[in-house]
Amino acid sequence: MSLHAGDVLAVALLAAIVTPAVVGIGRATAHTLNARASRGDQLLSSPVSATRLQPGFPTEGRLGVLAWLTAWAAAQIVAAVVIATSGHSDPLPISILAVGMVGSWSVYAIAVWAASRRLGTGDIRRDLGARFRTSDLIGVPTGVAIQLVAVPLTYVPLRALWPAAFDDSSLQRNATDLVERAGGFSIVVLALLVVVGAPLVEEVVYRGLLQRSVTAVTTNIAGWLMTAAVFTIVHFRPVEYPGLAVFALIVGAAAMRTRRLGLPIAIHIGFNAAGLALAIW
Repeated sequence: MSLHAGDVLAVALLAAIVTPAVVGIGRATAHTLNARASRGDQLLSSPVSATRLQPGFPTEGRLGVLAWLTAWAAAQIVAAVVIATSGHSDPLPISILAVGMVGSWSVYAIAVWAASRRLGTGDIRRDLGARFRTSDLIGVPTGVAIQLVAVPLTYVPLRALWPAAFDDSSLQRNATDLVERAGGFSIVVLALLVVVGAPLVEEVVYRGLLQRSVTAVTTNIAGWLMTAAVFTIVHFRPVEYPGLAVFALIVGAAAMRTRRLGLPIAIHIGFNAAGLALAIW
């Protein structure tokens, strides 16, 4: 995706505008979550600044962040090597994209396993909150609603200010390009990557490893906001940053609120499934 200088300026101005809003949302949510803590088995306790998402993991938050950063860099290298040795140029076939993604995910899996062993109990379910409940299934329609309602509403004022930068074709270009490359069995492969693989891996890595690691050395709110920012930025699609930021804040809040990854994963599945469906139909 290429952006004109005006588009880049628009995104930069947008970042300057929404950053105070994000901080404000974080503070407001902190008060709301803190007020609900008195009900019993809740995540936050007063004062908010003293809370931690999971005191037992990681034992060294900075090492957890370093584990994520190392894994992220290694994953990019693996993906680049796969692309370079495939003999294909952009746009890549879905098969090559799948090999690159699975290779990158393997790096993340090793990092998560190592972090759990070295910095936690060795039980990923306990250390990262990789647990599911039937009630987490509500996350699927929630994710669909975010994709179909919350994200479009986010772009309404942005289109009014910068119509060229945030038009529908620009927002849908990445998903549309992927679908256009897929056909026959490859559309099934694409669906598995987008709807199953990405939600599982990204939630474990970002809301599990990174958010808990940042929280261990800061606070719940700081860990939530910082992880949402990192998750948004590393997608490297500036025109999609506003929608991604909204999504990242919601799944991060779900992880912070429930202390589990079941709900964030379900939300992510619904969100990606709806996005893929829009691109197909």
